Amino acid sequence: MGAVLLLAALVARGARRVGLPSVPCYMLVGILLGPGTPGPVLIQHPEDLSVLAALGLVLLLFHLGVEFPLEQVVGGGRRLFLAAACYIGLNITAGLIFGFSLGWGGAEALVVAGALGISSSAIATKLLIELRRLTNAETPVILGIIVIEDLFLAFYLALLSPVLSGADSPGALAGHIALSFGFLVVLFAVARWGARAVGGLIGSREDELLAVAAIGLAVLVAGLSDEVGVSDAIGALMVGLVVSRTRFRERVERIVLPLRDVLATVFFVAFGLTIDVGDLGGVAVPAVLAVCVTVLTNVTAGVLAARLFGFNQRGAANIGLTVLARGEFSLILVTLAIAAGLDARLGPFVALYVLLLAVTAPPLAAGSRYLARVMPDRLLRSDWTYVREETISTSCTHLDQIRVTSTDAVTCPGCEELGTDWVQLRLCTTCGHVGCCDDSPHQHSRRHAEEARHPVIQSAEPGEDWRFCFIDDTLVRAPMGRSREKR
Repeated sequence: MGAVLLLAALVARGARRVGLPSVPCYMLVGILLGPGTPGPVLIQHPEDLSVLAALGLVLLLFHLGVEFPLEQVVGGGRRLFLAAACYIGLNITAGLIFGFSLGWGGAEALVVAGALGISSSAIATKLLIELRRLTNAETPVILGIIVIEDLFLAFYLALLSPVLSGADSPGALAGHIALSFGFLVVLFAVARWGARAVGGLIGSREDELLAVAAIGLAVLVAGLSDEVGVSDAIGALMVGLVVSRTRFRERVERIVLPLRDVLATVFFVAFGLTIDVGDLGGVAVPAVLAVCVTVLTNVTAGVLAARLFGFNQRGAANIGLTVLARGEFSLILVTLAIAAGLDARLGPFVALYVLLLAVTAPPLAAGSRYLARVMPDRLLRSDWTYVREETISTSCTHLDQIRVTSTDAVTCPGCEELGTDWVQLRLCTTCGHVGCCDDSPHQHSRRHAEEARHPVIQSAEPGEDWRFCFIDDTLVRAPMGRSREKR
């Protein structure tokens, strides 16, 4: 096991250097060094790691609950919830239809829907950091979507658990569903009103004792969840939410993280060990089709979110492609399905699906400009035509120089003096100077900005209200009232 973990770390380190996520690397190491692949086998019996893998799953979801920013979700507003609902609804529905089309069974279709429908928050966050998009205008929307997805996961697990339990009658199934959601309600109530008591139970000034108590509580609640017929994953996630409401949240998040990373790696490697490469060929076509379905639904959801928040084509492409990757949650769902005895093809199907997206998602997210270039204007606002590929940023520090926001000018004085034509007109928002755009022969607007050191321009074309900062090389959002008026 030590050799496998060391190799997993080395492979993941190499992948990081080329911009690939680590989770699929851990899974790939398990596949290559497991009993289902020709060549060296370091762990002959994957079941030997079952307890450690289960602890990795518990800590992965517990830590997710601890770091869950409930205030951010509540304060996100109606549009954020609507954008997240569009994203989750589109992906889950498409995944469910795709799952039924495979003909593997109803329970299997629910697992496929979850695997295709829930993105990897870890990979999405990592992409935002590596692509330096934390100050983009669409980034809060992306973070809000993946946070609400995490909350949705709890309800989806509560729905899936009774199905995986194999209830033999509609009444038994209804009873299992009621039990699962009742368990959620109890833990939500504890998070709302019992956080002080939980904090008193696990609290300590010593990090060692706090870590032991917090992990002990997480494993205990996960075990009790499993005993009452509810997924241990639900219990771990919900007790994390309870701990997040205590005053020890930040310390627990910090001290549990290293152990979570190690044991979660064991979980991903153990999943890979169960995959037989001989089974991958039989699910290759469905996996490729599933990737195409995910790309299509993600881009559609990105366009809907961009319409809600007034973003251009680049913002829509960034939203759709940043949350494209699938990872830990897909593997969690399929692990539960395999343990419940569902169709054995689910394992290799999800493994190949996650690996394909792990390779394709980062370069697609980095190249979002090219998708923005071909998005029709009618999908968003007609006045984005000229700047559809430009980034909308919240980091511009020159907004205090905006003093002029309208003009009656219909010509470029500089071009008129020279007797030349221009393409479009731009308004200097500092002094009101009107000049031609960068596609015009003389670029009078840019020349004025450089000479007068007036950074922000506004389109002077009819029906357009976007602004651009030459210094920051980014779009500056117009006031929301004015944008709504234009629409």
